[in-house]
Formats: sequence, structure tokens, C-alpha cells
Amino acid sequence: MSARPPEYSLGIDFGTESARAVLVRLGDGAEIATSVHPYAHGVMDQVLPYTGEHLPLDTALHDADDYLEALTATITSVVTRSGVPPESIVGLGIDSTACTLVFTDADLAPLSRVDRFKSRHLAYVRLWKHHAAQRYADRINQVARSREGLYLPSFGGSVNAEWLLPKALQTMIAAPDVYQAAERIIEAQDWIVSQLVGREVRAASVAGYKASYLQERGGYPPADFLDEVEPGFSSVLTKVGEEFLAPGERAGTLTPAWAERLGLTATTAVAVGNTDAHVSVLGCGVVRPGTMVAVMGTSVCNLLVTEDRHEPHGIQGVVRDGIIPGMWGYEAGQAGVGDTFGWFAKHLAGADIADRALISGRSIFDVIESDAAELTPGECGLLVLDWLSGNRSILVDSKLSGAIVGLTLATRSHHIYRALIEAAGFGQRIILEAFEAAGIEVDRLVVCGGLPHKSPLLMQTMADILNRPIEVSSSTNTPAVGAALHGALAADALDSFEAGARIAPTHASTYVPSPDRHVVYNDVFALYRELHDDFGVTNTAPMYRLRDLRDQAQARRPDSRAFRRKADHAQNH
Repeated sequence: MSARPPEYSLGIDFGTESARAVLVRLGDGAEIATSVHPYAHGVMDQVLPYTGEHLPLDTALHDADDYLEALTATITSVVTRSGVPPESIVGLGIDSTACTLVFTDADLAPLSRVDRFKSRHLAYVRLWKHHAAQRYADRINQVARSREGLYLPSFGGSVNAEWLLPKALQTMIAAPDVYQAAERIIEAQDWIVSQLVGREVRAASVAGYKASYLQERGGYPPADFLDEVEPGFSSVLTKVGEEFLAPGERAGTLTPAWAERLGLTATTAVAVGNTDAHVSVLGCGVVRPGTMVAVMGTSVCNLLVTEDRHEPHGIQGVVRDGIIPGMWGYEAGQAGVGDTFGWFAKHLAGADIADRALISGRSIFDVIESDAAELTPGECGLLVLDWLSGNRSILVDSKLSGAIVGLTLATRSHHIYRALIEAAGFGQRIILEAFEAAGIEVDRLVVCGGLPHKSPLLMQTMADILNRPIEVSSSTNTPAVGAALHGALAADALDSFEAGARIAPTHASTYVPSPDRHVVYNDVFALYRELHDDFGVTNTAPMYRLRDLRDQAQARRPDSRAFRRKADHAQNH
């Protein structure tokens, strides 16, 4: 009797800058082949490439068609290079950033393909870090609190500007013709899966965390509430869908056209889409309470599950079956970490750092991290609020901004970099303490993503600040691996999440905290907490006012969109 041929599953992780595919062998979880493809237009946050127009501040867009190009490029590359027969690839899973929204017509064609909307930036994909909807989130929160909180406790007390309702409200008010033409507003992950299977499919998980959908409370916020926020805003309920699939469920199989385009078969099962951080939980082999998974990259997402429901302050959401079936799943996180380090290396690292990197053949990151590692806790003499992309948890406020306290003429690049790393660790401690204050025990911390492998200093600093061992996943492709395991579940090649956890990547290393460094960090953290609560809670006015002044100044520039609108209005009247 011949042995049964091995089965494989594909996972495709749609990140902020690129898509990454990985082919996983289901017998042992081995990663057979990977491929990365950058988006053709990247993140559009300065100008709209099709018109050259400057984009409003805090705007972050994608072109939906870049996803399909990246999907095709990565999968065909993996399939070709692996040599695995297409019929052996039984499952396919998709994850993406969230809340990343595609505005489409009734046939799920993106509005950005329509000639009359090509020059309208709000017709393009609204990326997760599009924070230009903050004032619309403020309005939703204001009305919800006037109704004794309504559904807010399930989302840590506030709706985030990154979520669906604020972005939809921004479109309705700022671009009413785009809003009216958008018959569907759909998450990127759901849109991609819908393309592959030939019908609209939506995930319960992302709806619960990002679209304010609470199954246990009857679904979306009530129509009368939405109309109180803005007359007619209840129309959004016709655009967002009410039929959802649970994590790991089968959305369908590849259409013949997509099977041919990707070099797969039309029997390949496609899992319902999921959020990059959420699939990473299974990708780390975690399925039980007590373990927090931190997915660390451009931003950081903190995930964990419990058997009973709790309501930690300042989290992103708590959803039944949202991450692991049978469990309550929680999400929190930091809006900017890896991208903050990248910003610093690109714009603020000293010329000596760049020179030494060039001479030694190392990256700027390697040089500045090496310098920063020579400093002991507290030696940089600085405190940083690393809210360059606002604060996701626990303050839930994208209007907040960064701050550096303690600068002197003796301050050098590596001092600031060290303080940024420490700030990331302090932010993690704030989140962890919020969960513990809500009665949720965290016994173990597992991290994954690209950042833990790039920055040993960050990992050791976090361990010292939290006074907890930190386990690092051995895979640098954890979201894609988690998506592949979801694809295998959809194909019935795995019979449970537990079975997926058993073949998930092992943990490559563990960072053990230093008691001596932790004692020093306790003193620094006490100062950080004062600064955090002052600028983030009791005295937000300076940061808010600085943003207002910046916006007003930029609106007066002759090359700004707002200035041109005013000039056109004056000319026409």
C-alpha cells in the first residue's frame, strides 16, 4: 500500500508595505517556500500618484489592485519554486491588516477603478493607519457616552479612529458622492477572499473588532444612534453585511479563473479572511488562556483569549470566537513601534551613524542598536512618549503625538533610540497592567513578527521592564503561517485548532529578565506613567493644539488641497 502524499496549505499575509506568501507542509509544519512582493504604489500618504495632489495629513491609502498583483506574484512564485504538485495544495488562507477598508460598487469593484473617482483620495483603500477620521470617532464616542456608553465598554471605552464607522462617517461627510456610490464597504481581507471564491464573504472576527458588530448585543449599533451621530448615517448598515463566517471556516474554493491564474486547482479550499495579528495566535501555537501573543512589526498587536468575558479598559475589542473557537478573544496594541524606529533611523540618526554603517557594511539599525545596547537602564536620561501614530491602547486617541523629555547638549542619537525602545516596553507594561486590572491573568508572553528577530535589545528591554520571560517564535513568517493553518482547517486537512497548534513553529529563543535592571526600570516607569497620564489624560490640550496649528498652517499653503478648494470657490463665486 503506497503512502499518502503529503498535503500543503498556502498562507498569504497582506501587510502594510508588501504581501508575503508561505507554503506549509501539514505533516510537520515545515515552511517549504516563501515569496514577498511589494505593493506597486506602496502606502500613499503624501501624494496621490495618479494626480500628483498632496494628500491631507494623517491620510494613508492603498490601491486595491496592488493586492491582486501581489497575490498573483507571490503564489505563482511559491508554487513554481517549491515543485509541489498543485493538487497537493489543499488549502489557502488570507490575512491582512485591519481596519483596512475597500469601498466598492455592488459587484465589489473598487471605486478607485472608476474614472470619475480616480482623482478622489477617499475612493481608495483606507489603510489601518489612516488617522484622518479621528474627529469622526470623537463624534461617535460623544453620542455613545450620552447614551450611557451604549456599546463602548466592549471596546475598551472608546471607538478608535482606525475603525470602520469613523472612516465611513468621514467619507459620508467629506466625500458624499463617494459614499453614495460605495454600495459595499468591506475589509481588505474579505475583499480578497471574495475575489478568489467569486462571492461576497465576510469574517465574523474583523466585524467584531473593527466594525462595532456585537453578536451578543444584536449586531451593529442601532440605526437611531447612527442617525443621531449624523442624519442619514444609518445608511451605512446597508453597506457592511450581516452574514459572517467564523475563523477557519471555508469561504469556498478557487474560481476556475483564479485557479488558472495562480497555478492551483479549483478544488483548493479558501478560508474566510482574518486579521494578521489574529491568525498569528494559532501561528504561535497558542490556543489556551493565560498566554499573551504580541505581534511586533510596524505596529504591535496584543492578543489573548479567556473562557469568561472581561472588559479591560482601553482595549480594541472583546469578541466571542473572535480568535479561537469557544473562547473570548481580546485585542490591544501600540499604533506605532517598528515604523517609529524606521522613522528615527531615516530622519534623525546622526551623520556619524550613517558613515559608520557605510564603512562597516552594516545597516543603520545595527549600528545604532549596538551603540544603544552599551547604555544601562536610565543612562540615556530621557523619557519618550512614542505616540507618533497616536495611542491605540489604552488611551485610544490618534490625536496624541510624540514627546521627548530630558534632552541636553550631551544627548546623542543612540540615547534617543534607546529611549524609544524603552518607551515601547513601557507601553507594553501599560497594556499588560490594564488586562491584569480587569482580572485577566497573563502567565506567559510569546512574541512574533519581524521586529523580535531584528532587535534583541528591544526584546531584552521588554523582558526587563515587564519582569517576565519573553519567548520568540522561530518563524519570521508567523502571520502567513497562521493563515496557512486556517486554510488547512477550511480544507479539513486539520480537524481542530489544537491540531494546528501542534505543528506551529517552535520558539527559537527566550529572553530572561534581569532583576537588577527591572528595579531600575521600575523607577523610570514611575516617571513614564506620570508623563503618560499627564499628556494622555489630564493635559491633552498642548498636543491637540499643536496639531490644530499645524493643520491650519498647512491648509494655508498654496499647494494644499484645502487652499485650492477655497481658491476655486472664490473664483466661481
